[in-house]
Amino acid sequence: MTSLSLPNPDRTIIPYTMTGTPIPFQKRQARDFNRVAFAAAHVVADPLADNDPWLTPAIDWEATLRFRHRLWDLGLGVAEAMDTAQRGMGLTWRDAQELISRSLKEAASRDDALIACGVGTDHLEDKVHDLDAIVAAYQEQLDFVQGQGGRVILMASRALARNAASTEDYLSTYSRVLSSARDKVIIHWLGEMFDPALAGYWGSSDHMQAMETCLQMIAENSDKIDGIKISLLSKEKEIVMRRRLPSGVRMYTGDDFNYAELIAGDGQGYSDALLGIFDTIAPAASQALASLKRGADNEFFDILEPTVALSRHIFKAPTRFYKTGVVFLAYLNGLQDHFTMIGGQESTRSTLHFTELFRLADKANVLSDPDMAAARMKTFLAVRGIN
Repeated sequence: MTSLSLPNPDRTIIPYTMTGTPIPFQKRQARDFNRVAFAAAHVVADPLADNDPWLTPAIDWEATLRFRHRLWDLGLGVAEAMDTAQRGMGLTWRDAQELISRSLKEAASRDDALIACGVGTDHLEDKVHDLDAIVAAYQEQLDFVQGQGGRVILMASRALARNAASTEDYLSTYSRVLSSARDKVIIHWLGEMFDPALAGYWGSSDHMQAMETCLQMIAENSDKIDGIKISLLSKEKEIVMRRRLPSGVRMYTGDDFNYAELIAGDGQGYSDALLGIFDTIAPAASQALASLKRGADNEFFDILEPTVALSRHIFKAPTRFYKTGVVFLAYLNGLQDHFTMIGGQESTRSTLHFTELFRLADKANVLSDPDMAAARMKTFLAVRGIN
């Protein structure tokens, strides 16, 4: 068994022996699942670019696109240019445009690639805007994605959260934007735990009250909506909303704390998935979803339940820094050659956070090559002064 020394909160450094059994990579297609499953995919930075990471993103396009093919090979869809790709935290709309164009081109080269792309208003300056300007910003991004032949995920808007004066402002804005959608879109309600600038979205700081406005918007535009992804980290709220959705409108869970039971569902329905954690645990997610379709519910939970503790750690408050854990695991698993992020976001978590992440990833069986993961963890710790 592979062993290494890891630091603890009391500043001791003690041996840790790895016990995980890596989940094998097995190619699948979306038809092997009875749930629609998207992984929100991260981007890989270019560590050799001559740039200032806090100011100018530099992306390793080859590694970034190779990772998307890996997700497709596992049967998972790609949710492109979303918050997991550091949208609004290092990835600008200009960079997102290139990412979307490149990913859609790669998807078109296959016959099994499910992909949807984030549309928002993040290119607006951080100042006061009227609703017309916000609608126009949404429209610009919508036109771009549709012009590239892409499917749309309509993201929550910081500008709308800042400038909307009433629930009617939300209803009218979404109605106007959705009227221009060629195909059904996925709505994304991202909670303030993921982005503090989205506090009070749908016109209320009370999620249940906000839900009423969101449900009204969906009912009024159901012919334009495939589903809604909510990221509130509350299974109770998701289930309440799921049971009230119009017929034919999907609930895509964005709950990185409770995804296993929400995907499995209950006697009154289930959630499909659009999850950042699926980027990190893709082989496990693929195997679990295939088990669910076979009716092997116990196997589904046996695979996914160990990953939940890992996910809760990665997405712990401040939740917006979860992308750092996603990229760190990609590094440990050899999916990129370095632990560097656009925007310098590799600095947002502590050494002890990464150490616990390593332990939990081992216990969740998601370290694909334990020897390589241990060697990379040792290198990381050495840089942090721990030998």
